[in-house]
Amino acid sequence: MRWIIDGVDDLNRVAKEFLERTGNNMIYALYGPMGVGKTTFVKAVAGCLGIEDDVNSPTFAIVNEYLTATGDSVFHFDFYRVKNIEEAMDFGYEEYFYSGNRCFIEWPEMVEPLLPENTLICKFYELADGRRELVIEEKL
Repeated sequence: MRWIIDGVDDLNRVAKEFLERTGNNMIYALYGPMGVGKTTFVKAVAGCLGIEDDVNSPTFAIVNEYLTATGDSVFHFDFYRVKNIEEAMDFGYEEYFYSGNRCFIEWPEMVEPLLPENTLICKFYELADGRRELVIEEKL
C-alpha cells in the first residue's frame, strides 16, 4: 500500500483510507526522519477515529492515551528519547502492545525487538517537491 500526501489538507483522505485498508491491524510502527509528519498523521487518524483531544507527540511522557468516539483506547508512543530496551520494559510496554487497542509507535527502531509479530511497518518519506509519501512495507 502506498499514498502520496499532497499537503495538510489531504491528510484526512489518506488517514481514512489508511484505516479502511489496514483492516484489523492494531500496531503501527511509524518510521521516518524528524519533521516528516508522523505525529501530524497520527492526529489525522485520531480525528477519523473520533478522538477530540489535542493529539501531540508524547516525547517526554513516552506514551499518550486517547479515547475514540466509541470509548476505545488509542496509544501513541514516541521512543525517540529511550536509550535502551530496558527503559521500554520498565514502563510496561506489553500492557499497551498486547492490549488489543491501536498503538501508533514513533521511533520504533529504538524498541524493535519488543514489537509484536503483527506490527504493520509504515514508512514516511519526504519527496523532492515537499509532498510526503506513506508506504506500508510489511508486517514484522
